[in-house]
Amino acid sequence: MSEGESLWRTLLVLAATGVAAAFAGWLSGKAVTLLPPQRYRGFARRVHEACHRAWVSTLVTFSLLQAVDAEPLPDDDVQRVVRHALVIAAIAAVSWFVVKALFVAQDAAFTKLRIDVTDNRRVRKMRTQILIVRRITAAVVTAVGVGAILMSFDTLRTVGASLLASAGIAGAIAGFAAQATLGNVFAGIQLAFTDALRIDDVVVVEGEWGRIEELTLTYVVVHLWDERRLVLPTSWFTSNPFQNWTRQESRVLGAVQLHLDFATPLDALRHHAREVIEGSPLWDRRDWVLQVVDTTPTTMVVRVLASAHDAPSAWDLRCDIREQLLTWLQQNHPYALPRTRAEVEPGGDRQPFLVAPSGTAAAEADTPDRLEKAP
Repeated sequence: MSEGESLWRTLLVLAATGVAAAFAGWLSGKAVTLLPPQRYRGFARRVHEACHRAWVSTLVTFSLLQAVDAEPLPDDDVQRVVRHALVIAAIAAVSWFVVKALFVAQDAAFTKLRIDVTDNRRVRKMRTQILIVRRITAAVVTAVGVGAILMSFDTLRTVGASLLASAGIAGAIAGFAAQATLGNVFAGIQLAFTDALRIDDVVVVEGEWGRIEELTLTYVVVHLWDERRLVLPTSWFTSNPFQNWTRQESRVLGAVQLHLDFATPLDALRHHAREVIEGSPLWDRRDWVLQVVDTTPTTMVVRVLASAHDAPSAWDLRCDIREQLLTWLQQNHPYALPRTRAEVEPGGDRQPFLVAPSGTAAAEADTPDRLEKAP
């Protein structure tokens, strides 16, 4: 057989092999679509939608690699170049497929670990750890794939062997340069696996209240109450104190403080507060209390505590309690609102002014002479 005929035969074999592998990948996807509806809507469908292209690429590259080994090209140099290119493509396809499979596994786990429940502390912990493990694994798979591709070049292997002696110095320089980045990476792993911080945790950071929206190996995104995003490095949470309102459970105890006059009828206020709290759907039917917790020279401090299922519900419950109690005091006991009292003396040894409602005879006695003449 001539060299030209051998070349055309090899090209024909490679083309047929590639088409056959692509057709096999298409058939596997078609088989998933033919599954019963209850199964198609589940895990098989997610695998097909996420991994189909990576799976077909892996089949095609490995099939072509086997075909070029079984039917080599006439030119040895071209054979080495083509085979090396197929090896690189196969490594890239496998890495792509593994990363996609990791994403599918995470999504499948997240469908079972729902956070829209009352007590979701354990679920949020598991979701956070799965997210961190997936990112670490994806980074490792990508790094291994890139390393395998680079090591497939003979020149790079030779250069790597020659630089092995200076690896200690280079490693020290790289470690010093990447100290902050590596610190954030280890801090992210520490936060995820020590259960110090989880996705959807309610925290107070730098005086700002918000939720943990995203937790990566290097930074944390806090979704603040006013729709802003506070982005902090993960090492900040391991070196600075912060408040975690949902560390043990998602239930939050909300507090409302009112500065009221000393004449406030506490029993009536406590009775109305109970009606407000028990009538609110945001209260979790567990704890509430109204207490006088402090006094100032002009007012007393009344605190109302009420529990809710989570932080957003606690926030809305606090606002409702505060608004309804103040409205009730304005309408029924306006004297209970804070007032400033003053006692004014017109002269040295004379009696102080009489304080009386306006429009009365006593209110008109606003001069020393009238005070002296008053009966």
